[in-house]
Amino acid sequence: MAKRPHLSFWQIWNLSFGFLGVQAGFALQNANVSRILSNYGADLHHLSFFWLVAPIMGLIIQPWVGAASDRTWTRMGRRKPFILGGAIFASIGMFFMPNSNLAMAIIPPVIFGAIMLALMDASFNVTFQPFRSLVADMTPEEQTNTGYSIQTVLINIGAVIGSFLPFVLTQWLGVGNTAPEGQVPPSVVWSFYIGGSLLLLSVLWTVFTTKEYNPEEFKMYNESAEKSAESDKKMSFWQTLKSMPPIMGKLAIVQFFSWFALFAMWVYTTPAVAQHIWNTPIRDSASPEYNAAANWVGVLFGLYSVFAAIFAIFLDKIANKLGRVKTYSLSLLLGGLGYLSIYVFSNPNALIISMVGVGIAWASILAMPYAILARSLPADRMGIYMGIFNITVVVPQIVSGILLGTILKLLFHEKAIYMIVLAGVSMLLASVSAMVFVSEKQQQNT
Repeated sequence: MAKRPHLSFWQIWNLSFGFLGVQAGFALQNANVSRILSNYGADLHHLSFFWLVAPIMGLIIQPWVGAASDRTWTRMGRRKPFILGGAIFASIGMFFMPNSNLAMAIIPPVIFGAIMLALMDASFNVTFQPFRSLVADMTPEEQTNTGYSIQTVLINIGAVIGSFLPFVLTQWLGVGNTAPEGQVPPSVVWSFYIGGSLLLLSVLWTVFTTKEYNPEEFKMYNESAEKSAESDKKMSFWQTLKSMPPIMGKLAIVQFFSWFALFAMWVYTTPAVAQHIWNTPIRDSASPEYNAAANWVGVLFGLYSVFAAIFAIFLDKIANKLGRVKTYSLSLLLGGLGYLSIYVFSNPNALIISMVGVGIAWASILAMPYAILARSLPADRMGIYMGIFNITVVVPQIVSGILLGTILKLLFHEKAIYMIVLAGVSMLLASVSAMVFVSEKQQQNT
């Protein structure tokens, strides 16, 4: 079996550059969808139900996209057709999401918002999985950590841009940050326009600068592809699921606790910070105080992405020295402590300290599970296995979406700060699970 060619820094950079724009759009969604849905009239304890749309889209789409991209060979490439198609529809969703007035005569604004959330997230999922597989397809073994580390840097640069946009437009350019009830502030509307444009342009950069291996080259670099391609075509989804490497199940435990925590953060940080630090009433989504808190949460989300991008620069070296599993576990521990510290602080600026831990955990979550898996999976079925692995991302979010609204109402009496505390406990459990269940020795292709 021939060895994959060594890639230059810029070749690896170009592989994942489109992910910068995708993550900018995803960050805008994470930081502002609760705000937009609240503007459209959604109740606080119903927000998690709307957010269920996102993981359900991932559960349905990513395994299918993974399997389809494994079997796709076009003049454009193997993964790039899915990356570009997803980017186009994600951009459309971003342009329409903050504009419910376009459909008010037909459906209520909150339903329109839910439909656009579904379109955006379905499209994001179409792009996410092929980007993960593209790095595994193209990098040789010794550059796998580097490939996912650079991807993590780009992801977080995009997240910084997306998260900061409403704050920058308001504070630096004077764009309005409030709107009448039932409408979205102009700062958010223009942020979605800019984010959607950046998404499409950055994906086009990857599409035009990256040349994927053709079928003959791919077989030459992957012995398993040549030996088992025909038999794999006959393998059903359930047979594929049963044949997955054991390490995927071990990582699933860690993924459950870490993504449960992330979902709680994305849904409840804005109301948590507004109530806990700005002292806004529970049912408040239109006051200047609430919108100031929402903008600051966007900044905080951008800052944890800054810290994640910085940490990702060193992640390759740290993982090579400590091992991937130990690096993963320690990062999750710091993330859990970051969440818990939000409850302690009463000054909004102090929350920047909390974001250091959250950012370190986020960088590790984006890179380490995939680096652990990349050389444990058969290259010719990388896409479908990566798609199946995404189930470990979406199932905890679905569980969160079903349970968290009830927990918030019945146990925490709609005090959203306790949802962030719950997220911290869940992230600590993820750290422990990584050390207990995942072993460095399990990272072998069988």
